Amino acid sequence: MASSSSYNSPCAACKFLRRKCMPGCIFAPYFPPEEPQKFANVHKIFGASNVTKLLNELLPHQREDAVNSLAYEAEARVRDPVYGCVGAISFLQRQVQRLQKELDAANADLIRFACNDIPTALPAPPPPIVPRQRPLEFNRRIGNQSGADQGSFYHQPPPAYTSHPYNLPWNMDNSSGDINEGGGAGDGNI
Repeated sequence: MASSSSYNSPCAACKFLRRKCMPGCIFAPYFPPEEPQKFANVHKIFGASNVTKLLNELLPHQREDAVNSLAYEAEARVRDPVYGCVGAISFLQRQVQRLQKELDAANADLIRFACNDIPTALPAPPPPIVPRQRPLEFNRRIGNQSGADQGSFYHQPPPAYTSHPYNLPWNMDNSSGDINEGGGAGDGNI
């Protein structure tokens, strides 16, 4: 009776296989009694004997990862018998590609909006600097009576001609606007 009080409930594998769970059961650490569906899926896809052989060939520190991989693949095969994990991986890869395209489009929009905002963000260029011209009276006040150094600092354009020394066809004095009549080049008024 003392041995029955120390007796634990069987692991999910032994309970599913309806056998007595021995103290050195290879399934006990990886298929706890509260997860019966985990072993049911693994047994349905891989078989208990294949899982036993696989676990016996692995080192003890590698067994947990192997059981987790088998359980994941078995669950994927139950949901999708044809593709299993490959179907899930393909779905996730397509989702990553779609999201990458969306991200690229969003980045392109950001760049486009940023480039459109650049001219408005930059300050307007300053107006061109036009040198002020000194009047002749200024040169005379500072002691330059001749105004000889006037062009050394500032350029003053020559005075504009109010009349040309000769008549041009477009500067006619007659009211008719005819080039050949009065004041034109054919008059000999050159």
